[in-house]
Amino acid sequence: MTTTTATTRGTARSARAAETRAAIVAAAREAFVSRGYRATSLRDVAAASGISHPGLLRHFSTKDELLAAVVAQFEADNESLLLESMVADEPGVLNYAAVARHNAEIPGYLELFAALTGEASTTTHPAHERMRERYARLRALAATAIEDAIAHDTVSADRDAEGEAIRTAAAWDGLQVLAQYLPERIDIVGLLEDHEAAVALPVGWRDADDPGPRAERAPVPAMPDLAPPDALPEVGYRVGRERRTRIVADAMTLFASEGYTDTSLREVAEKVGVSKSALLHHYPSKEALLSAVLAERDRSISARESYERAACVADELRGLPRGAADNARTAPGLIEVYAVLSCEAVPGDHPAHAYFEERYAQVLEHFAELLRLAQADGDLPAHRDPEREAVWLVALWDGLQYQWLYDRDGIDVAEHLEAHLNDLLPRG
Repeated sequence: MTTTTATTRGTARSARAAETRAAIVAAAREAFVSRGYRATSLRDVAAASGISHPGLLRHFSTKDELLAAVVAQFEADNESLLLESMVADEPGVLNYAAVARHNAEIPGYLELFAALTGEASTTTHPAHERMRERYARLRALAATAIEDAIAHDTVSADRDAEGEAIRTAAAWDGLQVLAQYLPERIDIVGLLEDHEAAVALPVGWRDADDPGPRAERAPVPAMPDLAPPDALPEVGYRVGRERRTRIVADAMTLFASEGYTDTSLREVAEKVGVSKSALLHHYPSKEALLSAVLAERDRSISARESYERAACVADELRGLPRGAADNARTAPGLIEVYAVLSCEAVPGDHPAHAYFEERYAQVLEHFAELLRLAQADGDLPAHRDPEREAVWLVALWDGLQYQWLYDRDGIDVAEHLEAHLNDLLPRG
């Protein structure tokens, strides 16, 4: 009788503990989605769960453990469908759009994974290994599904299954991030449906009635100025300018490794080797320093020495892989800070959210204009929609950079961009 009573009490305690853990994970999931992982404290989660901070620590001793539980719950809810649905009910039919439609119906899924995609790309992030392994699993499954589709003649036989799997996963990730900034413009499901139709055609396909490239080509428009308008100008004495340059460089390194929210001005000052008051003399707020970091990132990308404006729009687009290769070789830190900040800034109240929203809008319009001109020149086949192709191209490029940060030896951003552009802009 005593044993039975003790067992019953133990079972009841275990059940209550499981309920408490579930409540904590649910509250953390909502907070991580709405505020971002870095901006959410364990005290915030405890308050949202209706328990004390010490009570929460009995279940999760660190925020890292709690993040792992949240990600595991998402995967338990969703990954089996995500993996299994890659192989559709009908043999050889890809089912990306259906999976994306399902994901969009799960509250918080897109927001959290959009944020984690970039935030977890730094090797010190607690979810880095889990996300890296997840990428590898999804790529392998997608490649198998595409091979099956090729065997069933629903994907063109000249398609490279592994390459298409990497590019599809990359564009999908990029679309999920873009959708957090421009939700009215980004149609994830529709674009994946377009992609499913595109890979059914041979690489570089154009209709027999499509006249092809014209002799007269439109001039290539200039790149938009992407620097934040409130970035501080470079003025003052040489010593001051050099110190500002050092501050921005060290802040960029810290933001890339730790995120903007988790980096304090005191930490930046310590890395630079100056006092906090000296740092504030040059950048009166953390937001001003963030603006300077973003401006420097854009200036450095725009100032690439190997860039030469092409003679026609199609060749301008075909030159993008060269720029991607240069960035990966000479300025990986610029890719890192962009990946981390663009995803950390997903919540609307982040100080960089408006910057990325405007930046994405400008970049999408620029690429849409290039593709409209390429179509008028006859280089972009008539069946391609310039606006939708611009969204896919931007998403693909960003997504490939995210994947590269998880697998620098296995992902060649330039190679995959070139493969996509050879399909999009067939020569001759």
